[in-house]
Amino acid sequence: MPAGSYLKVVAEIEDEEAHQHLIEFSKQLKNQQSEYQNFSTTDRHVLEPLDMASYHHIIVLSYNDAKNEQEADAITLVTLLHIRDIAEKTHKAFNIVSEILDVKNRELASVTKADDFIVSDKINSLMLAQLSENKYLKPVFDDLFDADGSEIYVKPAEDYVEPGKAVDFYTVTRSAALKNEIAIGYKLAAHEGDASRAYGVKVNPAKADKVTFGPGDKLIVIAED
Repeated sequence: MPAGSYLKVVAEIEDEEAHQHLIEFSKQLKNQQSEYQNFSTTDRHVLEPLDMASYHHIIVLSYNDAKNEQEADAITLVTLLHIRDIAEKTHKAFNIVSEILDVKNRELASVTKADDFIVSDKINSLMLAQLSENKYLKPVFDDLFDADGSEIYVKPAEDYVEPGKAVDFYTVTRSAALKNEIAIGYKLAAHEGDASRAYGVKVNPAKADKVTFGPGDKLIVIAED
């Protein structure tokens, strides 16, 4: 984390030992300050005073070690519904990523309009399936999941191509390559609220297809920064 970073953790943890572990861990951080509050995130009176609009990112993790899948996902969904309602009533845009344990709840979770969902077990299963088919993919996954390796970023499309001008994805990938990056898709702001269009996200598009990028549109790239 860069110097001056700040992390606030709000979770309902009954284990006093775990609570103390969080406090002791926060004292070891050098570039980041952290604060822990032992409250339930399903309580609206807890969420409203957090001033969530002041944070760059909001991550909702599941209680996967303390509750069963359905109970944990229910807490996540209620929390997300509260956060989205707060966002709409305050006219603020929150960047939200959440963890869903049961893939069957993924469609139900879409009503919360969170920016993205991570279905933990499904990601692991897909990765293992690909490795079983092609062992040479292992160095790729090692690099993507390594803290010092390349990562997936969402960056302004205008940094790569001219806005308002139709371009094919060959042009996009070439522009990204000039920055030593790999373009793998894009996100169109005009469709970010449309579930039928995958909220504007298109991964691995046909390279010959043309697209016109405008304000707020993003490219999805693999890069080191």
